[in-house]
Amino acid sequence: MRPDETPDAPSLERRRLAEEKKNERMVWYYLAYFLFGIHIVAFVMIYAVMHAK
Repeated sequence: MRPDETPDAPSLERRRLAEEKKNERMVWYYLAYFLFGIHIVAFVMIYAVMHAK
């Protein structure tokens, strides 16, 4: 260990990286759900227009 490092510095960095990775994964999940939802709405609208009298 270098003299300028505190003993908990590596664990803090590891914790920050894990949190950042989790946040990035959540952003991808929200994006996926958003795009999926848009497609469902679009298919329902197409169905409604095609079957309108």
